[in-house]
Amino acid sequence: MDNKIENLKTGTTTVGLLGKDFVVLGAERKATMGYLVASKKAKKIIPLARHVGMTIAGSVGDAQALERYIKAEMRLYEIEEGRRMPIKAVATLVANILYSRSFFPYYVQLLVGGYDTKPRLFSFDPSGSVVEEDEYFSTGSGSVMALGVLEDKYVKDMDLDTAEKLVVRAIKSAVERDIASGGSGIDVAIITKDGFKMLAEEEIKKLM
Repeated sequence: MDNKIENLKTGTTTVGLLGKDFVVLGAERKATMGYLVASKKAKKIIPLARHVGMTIAGSVGDAQALERYIKAEMRLYEIEEGRRMPIKAVATLVANILYSRSFFPYYVQLLVGGYDTKPRLFSFDPSGSVVEEDEYFSTGSGSVMALGVLEDKYVKDMDLDTAEKLVVRAIKSAVERDIASGGSGIDVAIITKDGFKMLAEEEIKKLM
């Protein structure tokens, strides 16, 4: 178990935030191996489908295995049902996968955000517990700092531009204080009724 914990990890700060008709997901890019910065460009926001994305904090290997598992199950659902999987069903799937390994858990904290009939955001712990968030949430070692910013500045039904800036600000505050968060920049994804979109580097620089 000790060796597993020392594998490539994302100490991490990730954020999910709900607006009236969108979800914003954000994450920084540092991955560590013990005291070594293994990567400054780790991708911690994963598009699971056209309408749903996931952020990861924890073991990179576990997160990659989960990504493959979840995507396969979602694709199978689409083939069998002839429609894309609802966000609540995606959340239940993820929770069931995590719970099935509760004695030998995946070392991850996850956020799943998406849009079907409305924007939705779910948080998970390694044991498989799932909570639907109605405003925002943050995971990872920098989450305490990020949550402080979100608690202070979040306003329900804020516009998209304000929400993007708040997510970036929350992650930036964690990067400045949390030794395990950092890397070469910040990634931000927007999910609306039109689908999943990662912001370009130039767009994120403007938000900062």
